[in-house]
Amino acid sequence: MIYIIVFLILFAGMLLYIKLANKYLIIDRPNDRSSHTTPTVRGGGVIFVLSILIAGVYYYSDYGIPVLGVLLIGTISFLDDNMNISKLLRFFFHLLAVTLLFAYDQVFVLPIWAIIALYILVVGIINAYNFMDGINGITGLYSLVILGALQYVNIYQFSFIEPDLIWFPMLACVVFLYFNFRKKALVFAGDVGSIVMAFWIVFLLLDLILKSSNWLYILFLTVYGVDSILTIIHRLILRQNIFEAHRLHFYQVLANDQKMSHRLVAFIYAFLQVAICVFVIQSNLNPILTFLLTPLFLVIIYIIVKPKLMQQSM
Repeated sequence: MIYIIVFLILFAGMLLYIKLANKYLIIDRPNDRSSHTTPTVRGGGVIFVLSILIAGVYYYSDYGIPVLGVLLIGTISFLDDNMNISKLLRFFFHLLAVTLLFAYDQVFVLPIWAIIALYILVVGIINAYNFMDGINGITGLYSLVILGALQYVNIYQFSFIEPDLIWFPMLACVVFLYFNFRKKALVFAGDVGSIVMAFWIVFLLLDLILKSSNWLYILFLTVYGVDSILTIIHRLILRQNIFEAHRLHFYQVLANDQKMSHRLVAFIYAFLQVAICVFVIQSNLNPILTFLLTPLFLVIIYIIVKPKLMQQSM
């Protein structure tokens, strides 16, 4: 019953937000870097924040610190969606939220070099996840896959967190996809959506990894990771500023240059991540071999196929 109530609250919340966003012109207008062509409501990812806050109310005494991190990073991201926030201020809030996450997971008992490496890794993942949010359905579907994989592990293999802290964000993904997974989306996630979801997934993954001592779970981010890392390398080769907006991600080449349906591209990314999650969960191979083999297929596709597709569109 609680899940039906939460679903209805989230659905009503999305309808209300869309109405307010249209009234106050919280609109994403297309530019030459966009993958859409019509003005669309921006910031619908506030539904992810709402779902985590509801879970936080239920389990505040146990998870108040990471939920506070969501509030901090969600607030600055929503403001950044609607006004010109300095990069330094945005970075400060990201660091503050990640510090709360680390405090909750007792990361600060690790050696200083490991703490610094984790800061770089976590902030990098959050920003990469945000950069991957560029076509209809990709953030909602991909997040739903990762949360589903984490919930499977949580329920059937290694219990590491209250299930509702995964169920509620999954419900938010379903609600968001209803409005976003369309040929013409009614709403975009915005930074508030992609960054908050990235932060929460990193929180769940880090909690699972530290409690289980199994770093292979980081492979739940393989598809985004391969596209993000290889695109950065590609842009460095082209001597581009990697911090500026662009259209060189593999998914952007498929959607923009090859004119492939946004929904099909999002589905392909989600499907590939499902296959990888199943492989990671079920694999009996040596952990190092699993870690090396898992991204190899995607790396080969990226290196061979992407240049050919880009040449065809020239």
